[in-house]
Amino acid sequence: MSRMGWGRLALATALVSTMGVGTALAETLRLSHNTGDGTTWHKGAERFGELLAERSDGEMSLRVFPNAQLAGGDQMRQADMVGRGALDFVMTSAINVTPLVQEMAVFSLPYMYENYDQVDATTAEGGPAEALREILREKGIEVLAWGENGFREVTNNTRPIRSPADMAGLNMRVAGPMYIDVMNALGANPQQMQWTETLTALQQGVVDGQENPIGAVIIPQQVYEVQKYLTTWHYSYDPIFLGISKAKFDAYDAETQGMLREVAAEAMEYQRQITREGTETGVAFLREKGMEVYEPTPEELAAFREATQPAFDQWAQQVGPELVASFQDAIAEAVAQAN
Repeated sequence: MSRMGWGRLALATALVSTMGVGTALAETLRLSHNTGDGTTWHKGAERFGELLAERSDGEMSLRVFPNAQLAGGDQMRQADMVGRGALDFVMTSAINVTPLVQEMAVFSLPYMYENYDQVDATTAEGGPAEALREILREKGIEVLAWGENGFREVTNNTRPIRSPADMAGLNMRVAGPMYIDVMNALGANPQQMQWTETLTALQQGVVDGQENPIGAVIIPQQVYEVQKYLTTWHYSYDPIFLGISKAKFDAYDAETQGMLREVAAEAMEYQRQITREGTETGVAFLREKGMEVYEPTPEELAAFREATQPAFDQWAQQVGPELVASFQDAIAEAVAQAN
């Protein structure tokens, strides 16, 4: 072989070797979330994956698994898996983590919030939600960014819900333990159930109704096809968060950690934006689809608030009065600024 031939062979070998090293360094990460692949959750997760591949120059890629597939459909098990290092990332809601960290229920206490400005005041950097980051960190989960499930509205197939009395006797699917107590306070029969089982249960009449946000779940999961009545009672807010295994996060250098936080914040800001946009236009869309939508008056909302106060008080004690007070202070400040 000529000297030029040997030179080309050496160059080719070097390129193959370099490519091999790059391939070896490339990391495929897994993210699990609660809902289907048509939801804003999934779109947020996909955006995170796109940004992750872009900012890491292809050294990181992400596989997204909807419907809690990696946890056998168990929404509440996902966070525990991330905490143990069995899963890289989780996108889940605060209420689904309460069995692991009951303080997360503070977000969803009935009628804690009235609007998005109040929500954003608690999840902003330096806000009271920082305390929950610390608690989750102790459980092996590093929260990278907050997103949104939204204000939970009630649907059912039996009758319009205009007052607490209308909830009496309804079999209601709920997502977590706090909502069991809320539904009991309203005279309903709560049944905790995985989301993957819920639509079938509604179709078959196993449960009469459920409660979930419009933009994040009710519309993209086509709940309107199996439910007739919806009431916009805004009784509970539910954030989501994008978290990573703390062991995984700690193994990265500071630059990579910063990149992960930045990318997560961008992805979840996008997820929050499209969720709120879907909610804003959602009532009109649901009416077009044939749902009977009832929008309570302030007086009617006050009646729901009064009826759920015992559940608020009970869970405020379990969550911790100081934590609840820190959220209420941030909300009061947001109200003062708005006025």
